[in-house]
Amino acid sequence: MSTFQAPKGTYDLIPPNSATYLAVREAIAAPLKNSGYGYVETPGFENVELFARGVGESTDIVTKEMYAFETKGGDKLALRPEGTASVLRAALEANLHKGGNLPVKLWYSGSYYRYERPQKGRYRHFSQVGAEAIGAEDPALDAELIILAHQAYRSLGLRDFRILLNSLGDKECRPVYRAALQEFLRGLRLDEDTRRRIEINPLRVLDDKREAVQEQLIGAPMLRDYLCEACKTYHEQVRELLTAAGVAYEDDPKLVRGLDYYTRTTFEFVHDGLGSQSAVGGGGRYDGLSEMIGGPALPSVGWALGVDRTVLALEAEGVTLDIPAATSVYAVPLGEEARRVLFGKVTELRLAGVATDFAFGGKGLKNAMKSANRSGARLALVAGERDLAEGVVQLKDLASGEQTPVALDAVVEEVRRALG
Repeated sequence: MSTFQAPKGTYDLIPPNSATYLAVREAIAAPLKNSGYGYVETPGFENVELFARGVGESTDIVTKEMYAFETKGGDKLALRPEGTASVLRAALEANLHKGGNLPVKLWYSGSYYRYERPQKGRYRHFSQVGAEAIGAEDPALDAELIILAHQAYRSLGLRDFRILLNSLGDKECRPVYRAALQEFLRGLRLDEDTRRRIEINPLRVLDDKREAVQEQLIGAPMLRDYLCEACKTYHEQVRELLTAAGVAYEDDPKLVRGLDYYTRTTFEFVHDGLGSQSAVGGGGRYDGLSEMIGGPALPSVGWALGVDRTVLALEAEGVTLDIPAATSVYAVPLGEEARRVLFGKVTELRLAGVATDFAFGGKGLKNAMKSANRSGARLALVAGERDLAEGVVQLKDLASGEQTPVALDAVVEEVRRALG
């Protein structure tokens, strides 16, 4: 065993479990690719200021959880703690919003990093698939993204998730609510850290998970009572579109999410089988983020779904994904001449699109057949000197044990037929 181990709070993805993670990523991405979203990939680290401005100076992510460092050249960088700010920065830098076709619709997949207290479902390195629709203010766009995430989860076989929905208002009505909430919060018995938060971003206090804080929040003013007419109408339209699409949701007036940039629509996907880390994904509208990071006004909406959390949700529901075996055919040569001939057949089969593997390392028949069975292959190609002298190889069905001689020049055709 190596003397090195994965850093605390991280994990390695290795076969066969990694196949489930890949399948989850692909299932989340599939409805996005089918709805006009193009793939974007950004660096694993960015200018630290991008997150300080975009995610928010007062958020736990920036104050406590960000991996920030200074390079040898004096640049202040941070490992990305989330995807939206990076994707918006990339879109602005490439002037995608000037292409005349708004919204710019992008999806991404990657690893993100936060210095958290590790526990099941919360890691310091985690994987997400996200989607952003940049440059349009339209309730149909908010609804589309929620429906696509719902579709992805359904396609994986998940049933026990819920969608929580709220509106955070906009720059017209939120300041009025903010002032009322601050006045209420200042009268509570709160620790110094939380008191500071009241002045910087009081909505985040509503998100505090501590029971002692939640008990004091009973009777706090609700944002929904302060929404302006435009925000009420917008939110009602999102709700109507979701209902018309058959997507059930729950109104949650306390839902604020942990990032400063959200406006209007905010939503979260939760799974009750995950204990305290119940959120599997979430997102919302962030109409002011572009200006916060130095761009033009570009109203936008997006979400990120946790791949790790989704895998845990599948386990909690007992859902096993139907993942095809990585190998369909396994070639077993007996002797040097057979190695040369069968290796050629392996290459031919692969070029024909058949997933094929080979008994490397000069294994004997018994060990090679064990490897064939472990690989998950349905068929084995076995050949020795006598077979080659007759111009054939043996095609063996690994489930039934049935074996048929096949002419060398008909191997690809016969394998395809046997695999159906």
